[in-house]
Amino acid sequence: MTPPPATGLKPLRADARRNREAIVKAARKVFSAQGQEAQMDDIARRAKVGVGTVYRHFPTKEALLEELVRESFRELAQMWIEALERPDPWDAFVEAMWASAEMHSVDKGFTEAIAEAKMAIADQVAEELGLHTSLAEMMRRCQAAGSMRTDIGPDDLQSLFCGLGAVMMRSPDGQAWRRYLTLMLDGLRPAP
Repeated sequence: MTPPPATGLKPLRADARRNREAIVKAARKVFSAQGQEAQMDDIARRAKVGVGTVYRHFPTKEALLEELVRESFRELAQMWIEALERPDPWDAFVEAMWASAEMHSVDKGFTEAIAEAKMAIADQVAEELGLHTSLAEMMRRCQAAGSMRTDIGPDDLQSLFCGLGAVMMRSPDGQAWRRYLTLMLDGLRPAP
């Protein structure tokens, strides 16, 4: 569930909170399918609320898209925190990479948002949620175990993620990202 906005205002009434949650859920499906071409009217219809209700919670389509980016990063952060609990760091890293890629390969809105200048939001949210810290720790553990090359760091990984997103956006069959991720993971392994 999506919490009320952190604006310092009083909490939302129960009906307003339900509407907001329905809007975010509907928006995720609509943006996932249509990307940034999605219309607020379509989101309102899917959420079964009036378009005015959508605009009361999210004054612009950009604001709603930013909330979806935040929600996706909350899911990613949780995924990487859980990965850190696994005993084998490389297996945990690979599984988390595939799970996060699978999650975003079907979310056109998220992929477009990240590719089109939402990186400042993504970086801020990732920092707030400890995602950067979790990724850095996972890399450190993989490197300490000898399963990841030691000449790379978190910034390199972020660049590789951007490349993965670009492949997802430009793949004619929607599957080329799988080969890219396989090659990417192979490239992260230490030389034999």
